[in-house]
Amino acid sequence: MKRTAVVTAATAGIGLETALGLSAAGYAVTVVGRDPDRGARAVERINATAPAHPARFLAADLASLDEVRALAGRIAAEHATSGEPLNVLVNNVGAMFADRRSLGGVEASFLVNHLSPYLLTELLLPTLTAAAPSRIVNVTSAAVGVAKRVFDNVEPPGGYYGFHWYGRAKLANLAYTLDLAARLDGTGVSVFAADPGGAATDMTDGTMTDPKIVAPALRLMWPLVRRKFERSTSGPASVAARPSIAAATDSTLTGRTGLVIGAGAIPVAPFRAATDPRVARAVRRLSEQHAPLVTV
Repeated sequence: MKRTAVVTAATAGIGLETALGLSAAGYAVTVVGRDPDRGARAVERINATAPAHPARFLAADLASLDEVRALAGRIAAEHATSGEPLNVLVNNVGAMFADRRSLGGVEASFLVNHLSPYLLTELLLPTLTAAAPSRIVNVTSAAVGVAKRVFDNVEPPGGYYGFHWYGRAKLANLAYTLDLAARLDGTGVSVFAADPGGAATDMTDGTMTDPKIVAPALRLMWPLVRRKFERSTSGPASVAARPSIAAATDSTLTGRTGLVIGAGAIPVAPFRAATDPRVARAVRRLSEQHAPLVTV
């Protein structure tokens, strides 16, 4: 039977390279993104490799939870109708914002980096479970190390600094990923986090060069930090995609779950705060509150 995969934010960068890798591994890949023109070019590039199954594009703005719900509904309905399994979901979407902004009344970084992939995953769980053995891959970031670890509210106390708030949202998603793995243990659905390490992307070439995204105390060290960062993010997206591809396809991971696949495409120790059950409980409470699975 045909194996299928969905990759979000896959019209360029790490997401597109992940989609190319899954297509090369024999999956029929659905590329998800906002821009139909970029989506068409991504699909054209994938299909130019003469894959076993052609790729396709679905348009969705993953910064809108309503569009996330619509996307999940369409994918679930298609698989129910066709009888084809959904074998892999890769939540690659991510964004960093230099200035604070809200999306639908929710702080944008938390919404895009956590609530959006959380909601898509939860809504597709019945479809993924029906296809077991299947895999969920959530892309994480080393930025979790600079995150505030307080999850009483969507927004942490204090001033807005984009890099730290991005790291906090990624920490929330990593805690959710590990918690979800434990919740689904025994169902045949494996859950992994993939850390791409560094790569040159639109985000690293733009937002990350703005010193105001870090707290004032760190700005004094910005020239040094920036040089180090530029060295670590100078690699190609094709290399940064390897952890996601491995998490989705590596046969040695069959039957395993709750692992972080590091930049070497092998399991690494998770960031300790993400394994704290108190963090997981607080993140789940916020997630259920701000991205309810059932709308009234």
